[in-house]
Amino acid sequence: RKIIFEKQWFYLDNAIGHVYGTTFEVTSGGNLQPRREVEETTTDTKEAGTDNRNIVDDGKSQKLTHDDIKALKDKGIKGQEIVQQLIENSTTFRDKTEFAQDKYIKKKKKKYEAVITIVKPSTRILSTMYYAREPGKINHLRYDTLAQMLTLGNIRAGNKMIVMETCAGLVLGAVMERMGGYGSIIQMYPGGGPVRAATSCFGFPKHFFNNLHEFPLSKVDSLLSGTFSTEMLPSEFEDNALVEEESNGLIDEKQASIQETEEESISATAMEINQTEEQETMDINAEDVEFKDNKEKDNKENVREKQRKQWERRKKLIEAAALLREKNADGLIVASKFHPTPLLLSLLEFVAPSRPFVVYCQYKEPLLECYTKLRERGGVINLKLSETWLRNYQVLPDRSHPKLTMSGGGGYLLSGITVVLDKGKSDSSNLEALKMEEPSSKRCKVQDLQC
Repeated sequence: RKIIFEKQWFYLDNAIGHVYGTTFEVTSGGNLQPRREVEETTTDTKEAGTDNRNIVDDGKSQKLTHDDIKALKDKGIKGQEIVQQLIENSTTFRDKTEFAQDKYIKKKKKKYEAVITIVKPSTRILSTMYYAREPGKINHLRYDTLAQMLTLGNIRAGNKMIVMETCAGLVLGAVMERMGGYGSIIQMYPGGGPVRAATSCFGFPKHFFNNLHEFPLSKVDSLLSGTFSTEMLPSEFEDNALVEEESNGLIDEKQASIQETEEESISATAMEINQTEEQETMDINAEDVEFKDNKEKDNKENVREKQRKQWERRKKLIEAAALLREKNADGLIVASKFHPTPLLLSLLEFVAPSRPFVVYCQYKEPLLECYTKLRERGGVINLKLSETWLRNYQVLPDRSHPKLTMSGGGGYLLSGITVVLDKGKSDSSNLEALKMEEPSSKRCKVQDLQC
């Protein structure tokens, strides 16, 4: 299919078989050709100005017009030669400083040289791309915040992780990449099914998905209360298949009797028509019968295929429920557009003690509420609410400096570690213990207020 990227369109057919990191040139017709290593052509003169204060951007410095550049493209002249002609026809190029000249050349190369490098997808590349182009799809999760989530969640090979995210599958893909295909992941999803648009962009091998399970959020409460059950178990699938085969047999008999009556009526009317017309009608009827037979076969196959998929889906659901019932997950990652408090309080029930959990939210206020609820509930230690600060730097020879623009915010993280929650103690004993820890002056004030 046609790929459109950075105002350039091309086909990836010729890229198959090449290693990652190969640089291609886009030729006429959108075909890719591996680029040969060519030495960078330098300008004829090395003249450069001392500063740019006398340069005025009035749009008259370039002698080549838009039509001239279009004519050069139509002739098949390469982008490198077009850039060279733009430099030669610029009246202000020699007055610019050396740094400004390099910047000008780089900008024109990006515009006119159709050069593409195919790199291997990774968490860093995909998170940077999503945050730059479509941050709303990933709840404005910045790449450094995602890195903090993976570190605080102790994501490693062999873990049993619970992931609840509505970031188009980016967080799930990052966890899968870090685990390397070892361990198991249970993805909690809202709605009809999990969204894995970004996960498919990683290009994971098939065995990475063998230990990936999904479980709907709507059935978490029933699983915790012990009333969870599927509508159709695998044993019922065979009974339904037998019933369908019998009903299909009855339908076939009915259709055969209908066909017989149709043939009799056709033969009765055919006596009044000439021989050639009779032959044509017989051919048409034969085609109709074949079409009906094929349609019936397709319907049967479609029904069986739907039943098979439904059975596989329910089997996976039962497997995911069995994993969650063990309540020994090694970690929990939450990054969703929903309020984190009810999600975290219910999903923490499936996490083993002394395991980390991380919750991401674009805003601070929901996490503050979640923080206070966890402190009241207990069963967690080392609670931290944090925000990462990121600033990009340009690192080039003799001109390294912070970039003029920087990100306003990358979201907030609430992290902590689970511990065994002693449910036997009453709330009154906890309050008494807190009172004992308070200074005597505060205890006196509290007692006075109670009186």
